[in-house]
Amino acid sequence: GYVGLVTGCCFAEIGNHVTCADVDKAKIDNLNRGILPIYEPGLEEMAARNVKQHRLSYSSDPADALSNGPDVVFVAVGTPPRRDGGAHLGFIDDVAKLVAENITKNVVLVLKSTVPVGTNARVRTIVKNSKHQVHVVSNPEFLKEGEAVGDFLRPDRIVVGVSDGDEHARSTMNRLYHPVSLNSDKIVWMNAESAEMTKYVANTMLAMRISFMNEVAGLCEKVGADIHSVRHGVGSDQRIGGKFLYSGPGYGGSCFPKDVNALV
Repeated sequence: GYVGLVTGCCFAEIGNHVTCADVDKAKIDNLNRGILPIYEPGLEEMAARNVKQHRLSYSSDPADALSNGPDVVFVAVGTPPRRDGGAHLGFIDDVAKLVAENITKNVVLVLKSTVPVGTNARVRTIVKNSKHQVHVVSNPEFLKEGEAVGDFLRPDRIVVGVSDGDEHARSTMNRLYHPVSLNSDKIVWMNAESAEMTKYVANTMLAMRISFMNEVAGLCEKVGADIHSVRHGVGSDQRIGGKFLYSGPGYGGSCFPKDVNALV
């Protein structure tokens, strides 16, 4: 999917050997022909470059990819909303079971998907009887559509949730992200529950700013104020900042609506 492909290509770009696995054979066949299912500036060229340099490959057999002995497995499957607004975790469970059954050595299992608090613990329960140790890490993504490659390579922060005392997982994540943290340490370490909550709070906060400014815009119309002037005056305060303060039709997309519902 979107997050998995961007993440895989970018990790290959900074020197790792990556296999992107998906059960959708048609999608994998297209990727092997150089046809990407999404558009992000620079991504197609990055993918082709890393395939040519044998750092990036694609597989329609996740079990086989796992049996090849990866050090780290990233989970970037969908968590669509249920009827009650919560996140559907069936795909997460399926991947966790697949990992537990097919790994051939100890691995770090990284949850990249947006998941509710408690999912890391849920996955640890699923993989606890694996023949090999599975270190479960929460590492939510913060990629903006249209700027995903830049967001990965030049991140504001990298949120990583690890279990207390799991030095192997911590050192592995540190090494993985070191190339994009050269100027300063971008990793924000916390426990898994905090990492899971951080993703939902970040998206809900941005959605709330948009909703708030739409309410303010309606008030401005009633009292004769100009919303653009108000936005500029408010956004000039460094404590607030000017992003996500534009009034308009509201928010949408694949993340904000479901993440707000899941948090509420």
